[in-house]
Order: sequence, then C-alpha cells, then structure tokens
Amino acid sequence: MSGAVSGYYVPAGTGSAGEYDLEVTPESASWGYSSLRVLSLEPAGTHTFDTAGDEVLVLPLSGSLAVEADGTHLELDGRTSVFSGPTDFAYLPPATVATLHSAAGGRFALCGARTDRRLPVRYGPVAGVPVELRGAGQSSRQVRNFATPAALEAGAIITCEVITPGGNWSSYPAHKHDEAGETESELEEIYYFEIAAGPHGEPGLGFMRTSSSPGHEIDLCEEVHDRDTVLVPYGWHGPCVAAPGHDMYYLNVMAGPPHPGSDQAGRAWLISDHPDQTWVRDSWTEQAVDPRLSNPASRRPTTAPDVS
Repeated sequence: MSGAVSGYYVPAGTGSAGEYDLEVTPESASWGYSSLRVLSLEPAGTHTFDTAGDEVLVLPLSGSLAVEADGTHLELDGRTSVFSGPTDFAYLPPATVATLHSAAGGRFALCGARTDRRLPVRYGPVAGVPVELRGAGQSSRQVRNFATPAALEAGAIITCEVITPGGNWSSYPAHKHDEAGETESELEEIYYFEIAAGPHGEPGLGFMRTSSSPGHEIDLCEEVHDRDTVLVPYGWHGPCVAAPGHDMYYLNVMAGPPHPGSDQAGRAWLISDHPDQTWVRDSWTEQAVDPRLSNPASRRPTTAPDVS
C-alpha cells in the first residue's frame, strides 16, 4: 500500500512498501518519532539502507544476519522464531548506511526512532537482554526488555518483546502514556504481532483494545492475526488477549519527545493505569505465575507499573 497507513490497524500484507513486508514511518503514521520496517531475505539475500534521521535497532525475528555499518562488522546469531527465546541485535545511529546479509535467509525487524543523538554502532548480546515475568495467573507474560532505558543507551527509542501464552491477557491493566508529567511520559507506540499456529497448523488469533483517554478520542478493538500491526498514537491501550491454544508475540516500538528529569537523552517509560483496572495488580499477589513461562532470573510476579 505504498507505505501509507490506513487508520490504526494494519493487517498483514497491507503495509508493505518497496522491499519491506511492513513499513511504518513517522510520515505514514502522522506522528513524530516511531518507525518499524520488517524485511524478509532469501538465502544469501542482501539489503542496504540508510538510517537517515533515525536510530535503528536490527532485530532478527527468524534467522541469522551479518551487519556492516560505519566500518564495523557484526554477526547476529538470531533465533529460529520469536517463540524460541530472545535474540541478539544491532544498534545503528542516524546518518548510517548499513548492509544486511543473511546466508540462510530470514525475517528481520528494523525498529526506529527519530533522534539527533548519534551513538556508535553496537552489538547487543542475547545474554545481556533482561528477561522478566510480569503479572500472574492468566495475566502472566514474559517481557524481553532489550532496548528499554535501563537496558540500552539510546537517543529516543524504547522497545521490548512480549510473549503471552494462549488464553492469557497482557498489556493489562490497560494503560496510557500520552501526557508528559511526573508519573507519565509521552510516547507513540507500535504493536507488531506474531501469533503461533495451532497443533495442526491452524492460524491463530487474538484481540487488542485501545480506547479514549482525556483529550484523545480513539476507539479500536481488533481481532489480530499473525503479522498484523496496531498503532497507538494515544489513549488507553490494552488488554491484548491471546486465544486459547495460540501463543501471542508482540514487538513494542516506542518513542516521543524528551522527558524532563529522565536519562540524558530524555528517554522515560512512565505510564498511568486505567483507573477501572488498577485493582488487577492486587489480585496477582494471590496467584502463581503461569508455569508455561520460564525465566531463570526471576519466577516471582511483579506488581510494579506494567507497560506490556
């Protein structure tokens, strides 16, 4: 669809542009900062691109990859699929020409944020990706915080991955980050979904809800399928619900204007719970974490402000 986004829901295959299976830019989304491109490479495939005004994280969704940029060569081991665990990744600064090469082929996400800050090209090892469990009971999910403010120095981008087992809810309680203040930062957000097939290859599904917050009118409740994308310019977003039998993955890409009092680049990931759903957190203290999830670092549920 020539890179133009229709509304806030982008079904799989409708957001392609040029060589990309999906392309969301600040221009196509009519916002200021966040972007996402998904690239498929055949075996021995190569792709060269210019980051221009964005910093970009190269994240393997499936397959391995070599990255050449600013005279630096990085080898990303990648992974079999998003459901097989976290992955290593590459950080590319603005104004960088990069060449990607995949010997065996695969699919790769280019997560971007508009920024003037230029940091060096870097390798993000999989061993350094903080993995945590959030929620409990049917609100249990696994979060891979590979590029959150505490995990990665960057100019504007904040990104993480979430695995929600079939039948569970995530991004719950619903929350918002559309108003800068002491307890909330202003962030646009992209949700890119992959939904696991059923036991005999049946296509999976899930649901995502976004509703109006004060001063921001939006009303979205979508049945999401494998490789669909949802844009959140503002509003209360969540829950995301995985249908029983179909695990849900989503990649969150966020960016916004600098937030006073946060890190040196002004990155802050602060949220407000929907007031009708805040009680959900208290219920987790009496429930166990879903045993289908695993995390060697922590098996205890968290009731800290939950943004995924």
